[in-house]
Amino acid sequence: GMLAAAGVDPARQEEVLSNLRKRIQLTVQNSSETGSSAGTSYGLSYEDTHRARALKVVNILLNTLVDETLGGKRQGTQNAQQFLESEIRGDEKRLRVAEDRLAAFKSSHLGQMPSEQGGYFAQLQKETGSVEDLQTKLLTARTHRGTLESQLHGDAAVSAVAPMPIVGAAGITVAGVDTVSQIAQTQANLDRLLLEFTEAHPDVIAARATLAKLKQRRDAEIESLRRGDANAVAASGASASPVYQSIRLALNQADVDIADLRTQLSQHEAKVQELRRLLKTAPQIEAEYAQLTRDYDVNKVHYAALLSNYQKARLSERADNAGSERFEIVQPPTVNYRPVSPRRGMLLASILLVALAAGGALAYKLDRLRPVVSSAEGLVKLTGVKIVGIVGQAYPTSARHAFRRELWQVSIAVACLVIACAVELSISLAGLRLSLPALNHMVRAWVS
Repeated sequence: GMLAAAGVDPARQEEVLSNLRKRIQLTVQNSSETGSSAGTSYGLSYEDTHRARALKVVNILLNTLVDETLGGKRQGTQNAQQFLESEIRGDEKRLRVAEDRLAAFKSSHLGQMPSEQGGYFAQLQKETGSVEDLQTKLLTARTHRGTLESQLHGDAAVSAVAPMPIVGAAGITVAGVDTVSQIAQTQANLDRLLLEFTEAHPDVIAARATLAKLKQRRDAEIESLRRGDANAVAASGASASPVYQSIRLALNQADVDIADLRTQLSQHEAKVQELRRLLKTAPQIEAEYAQLTRDYDVNKVHYAALLSNYQKARLSERADNAGSERFEIVQPPTVNYRPVSPRRGMLLASILLVALAAGGALAYKLDRLRPVVSSAEGLVKLTGVKIVGIVGQAYPTSARHAFRRELWQVSIAVACLVIACAVELSISLAGLRLSLPALNHMVRAWVS
């Protein structure tokens, strides 16, 4: 009802909307300002020249605020959920296709996929570095073994070889079967014979000859031990020497380490050979695998994001359904019968004063245009002619009555104007409007 039924140009429509926007007021009062927990209070007000139209505008604004805030939010949530559901179904199909392609590619290129250690070139570089590192360790282990081997056959280990006496029953020392033990036993026997016999005794001569042979055999065993003869170890009694045993254990450990390093080196060299054999095909396979993995990761991330947004939308809908947001109309739209603007009392009083002033001004203007002479002095001032004599009124009583009648007419007119102003003020305060359409409607209603 703000615009005419037809023939409204856009400029006029924009002007009406601008005036409507200026006269609408929305007030917001938070619960923190009032100290209550009632929530946020909204107030709508609108001013119009027609009471019914103002009430209608406020009703429309109230319904729009409530319905579009709640209903629009629910509709927006439902639309968002439907959109997310359709997108999730599409992403599920794309993710399933990406998973199938990735699984098929892995099964067709089993054993050629990039591992956690990196891609093809990273593995080749790592294996090459491992081969070089193992070769360095193997060279160091061999050098260490050579050092131990020289120590085992050196003077320090050989000189540490000593007989191991075996104590028998009753404190009798029984020599072992090695040469060192035999030399010790023969030397003891010779010392015992020298206590009983002279140097020329056959037993002493025989003992000395046996001792000399044993020492010669001992020297031969020491020389064989230096050359590394394994048979000379048991005969010379070197296995009972702690120094010799420690060097021998270290040498055995060095042999074990060298064997282990050789095994590892052969494995890594085989791996390097395998990677070099795949030099033409592995990079292409790695690139295809990276592309398939990237497509799968992109689809997976997008699917997870959509699923998270869908869960948030569902939670928001459940929160709305639980009543987290709700409108209550505290006061229905009302309109006062008394006009709010302009103030009718001051307006009508101002109109009355302006009308009286305008009437006085009009009378003064007419008097100046067509002056009335009421005295001789006025005639002299008006014409500039000297007056010789004055003729009095023929009927003074009638003149006085006419003056009083005119005075009463003016007084009655002023009184009627004041009464009309009072009537209009009372009607306005009662909420009625005196306008031509309203008067026409009243007359038609009265006639019918």
